[in-house]
Amino acid sequence: MPGAVPAPGAAPQDTLPGHTSTVGRLAATVERLRGEVRAAHAAADGRALIELAKGVMIERLRCGPAQAARQLSELAEQAGLSQLALAADIINQAAQDRVAEVADDFVRRTNGEAGPEEDGDASVAVRLRTAESAALAASDTQAVAESLLEHALAPLGATAVAVWTAGSDASLTLCGHAGFSSDEAARWRYVPPGVATVARQALSGPHTVRIRSFADDEVPSIGRTQTPEGGRVALPAGTGGRVHGVLEICWPQPLAPQSPAVERQLEALAELCAHTLESHPDGAGHHPAGGELADVSELVDLVDGLYDPALVLTPHLDAEGHLVDFRIRHANSRFIDPAGRVRGAVNGALLLEAYPTAADDSELFEKIERVYATGEPFRARRMTLTALVDQVPLPSVADLSISRHGGSVLLIWRIEDETARLASLLQHAQRLGRIGGFEENLVTGEITWNSQLFALYGLDVGDNAVPLHDLADHAHPDDAVAIGRFLQAVLHHRRATSTAFRLQRPDGVTRHIRVIAEPVLDADDRLLAVRGAYQDISSQHWTEVALAATRDQLAQTEQESAERNRLALQLQHAIMPPSRAPLDAPGLQVAVRYRPAETESLVGGDWYDAVVLPSKRILLCVGDIAGHGIDAATGMVVLRNAMRGLAVTGAGPGQLLSWLNIVAHHLTEQVTATAVCGVFDPETRVLRWARAGHLPPVLVRGREANTLPILGGLLLGALAEAQYEESEVQLEPDDTLLMYTDGLVERRDTGVHESLTQLLATAGAPAASLERRLDRLLTHSRSDTDDDTCLIGVHVS
Repeated sequence: MPGAVPAPGAAPQDTLPGHTSTVGRLAATVERLRGEVRAAHAAADGRALIELAKGVMIERLRCGPAQAARQLSELAEQAGLSQLALAADIINQAAQDRVAEVADDFVRRTNGEAGPEEDGDASVAVRLRTAESAALAASDTQAVAESLLEHALAPLGATAVAVWTAGSDASLTLCGHAGFSSDEAARWRYVPPGVATVARQALSGPHTVRIRSFADDEVPSIGRTQTPEGGRVALPAGTGGRVHGVLEICWPQPLAPQSPAVERQLEALAELCAHTLESHPDGAGHHPAGGELADVSELVDLVDGLYDPALVLTPHLDAEGHLVDFRIRHANSRFIDPAGRVRGAVNGALLLEAYPTAADDSELFEKIERVYATGEPFRARRMTLTALVDQVPLPSVADLSISRHGGSVLLIWRIEDETARLASLLQHAQRLGRIGGFEENLVTGEITWNSQLFALYGLDVGDNAVPLHDLADHAHPDDAVAIGRFLQAVLHHRRATSTAFRLQRPDGVTRHIRVIAEPVLDADDRLLAVRGAYQDISSQHWTEVALAATRDQLAQTEQESAERNRLALQLQHAIMPPSRAPLDAPGLQVAVRYRPAETESLVGGDWYDAVVLPSKRILLCVGDIAGHGIDAATGMVVLRNAMRGLAVTGAGPGQLLSWLNIVAHHLTEQVTATAVCGVFDPETRVLRWARAGHLPPVLVRGREANTLPILGGLLLGALAEAQYEESEVQLEPDDTLLMYTDGLVERRDTGVHESLTQLLATAGAPAASLERRLDRLLTHSRSDTDDDTCLIGVHVS
């Protein structure tokens, strides 16, 4: 077949076998014929517009068809337009409808500048009029969708369109589509109520939904997998306040901001779809059974059989077809007009005219309008309602139901009876509080109990009630005296009183009961009756018993805890008093400070040591045991004494910490600690030191204070074996070395680095003596963790 074009993706003709080449030619022929059919349809749609314009000119100029054709041709040539564009302008001027309004608005906004929305003959008016003409000629909604995409949406960059019809149950049915594969359309043929899709959002609003890109939104929709980066616009398609469905338009790329002119074009297309759905609601050209043709009289018969007030409403449209109000078609016999009007005067009236407050009454009118638009019923309990209730000006609480039936809206409400509601609340309160009421007539002997009191006694409602005189027969013998005093106060002294007793029920269960009673006297001060209530206080009684036992146990626990803390504190103070006498070392002044925690319940494990070794060197140590209490205090004693014993060997600080780690890991029960150990030689003024996870010492030289370089070393007790890095510092006369625990600097709201900066600033300030320097460090410490603090100061003279 000469001139055939290979199908997309096919190999060149000379590389294909004979039968494959034939298939390619046939595919190209089919595609060419499809293009010719589309062109023929477009030409037919164009001819339809031209013929319609000729008809307008025949009516306006009162001429024949031939003269109208010549006039159209001459006017188009004079205006420099195609006959199709001129025909669209003539129809717009004659119709003055929504399409004409959109086309005029587009021309006004663009101010004559052509853009992506307008190119040559394919103007906005031509596209919209062509789409309208094709939709009117279409036999079903599927053809309408194809026409919308071809004539109006493809020039805007859209690649697919879906037309959904809304069911009475708020479901969605795909009644027309274009640009989607048949398999994709089959998967989305029906969307049940409650499934959140793009079209559902537009229907529930009802409002226009715009999604820039599916990459930014997780909402599902038809064709999303085909265009994962594409954008969507979904518009409710409605007329006269009624939403018949949704027009969903798809773009293959992220949706750019749209101009107001384009937005109005899309709204005009949605309105065109609404008229199509109104004519072909199921997409095939016929109304579903019982839809818009439902007889209002059937609804009237229904509401007349209800025991609650109800109104049947129908939409009231203005001259332009917009919903402005609802007409009251029928009010049932249960309805009482708040203004006292008879039902005949209410029937046929407009809702907002008869009851203006419905517009503000809990947004009642908006809810009715929404139900009519979407078909989704509205239910609410205990809603404030005043407009339709015969209790003006007081607001009433009502249960409300609004539903759409065909083209009508059914409004039903139930006013809550305040007396019945209070009685129900009282009944529930008595049940929850396990309270039973009674009244005993002392003149007739009649006794009245409520059902809850029978339940408290373990009796059936039909059993005989127990009179007050026989109350002791149903109680524990030990409570007879208290019951006697209770009866004497009520029956003889005639005053209200109460008592508690143990009720022994027929089923063998014993309950703790409190009875409250008051006398009822007549005008002559004679006793007529006694009324009151019984309350089951068993839970309260056993709670009080359990609480008393808990108090005793808590007091014992507190006493034991206080004793443990006292012993731990004594042990701590015995080994490390808050202050101690100066250390006697030549050429060296050593001072220590120990500040216990502010609360005695947090006895910690901080420790320090400064001792002259047999080698005349001086051992300087500070450490911190993890935890608090007696275990921390005893762990501190073990490590401190172990360090003293190990230091006698003359080993360096790194080796001492390595040995101390073995002690912490093997010879104690789960003790972990940090420490700094230093050995100072007074003759050479050299300090050898090492650290085990502890903050480094601070060296004050002149007016500058700096921390010593960080050395490697794991905290004590974490591993069975550990090595500790060791370093030497050459001290000079008038130098001051500070070793401390984290209680001096640690804060809950500040990092360690910031706290160390503040410590260095305080330590670098001049001081009259070492003792004054240490006292000032403790005074200006900003620590707020209530932890112990150990501080050693070494001044080289």
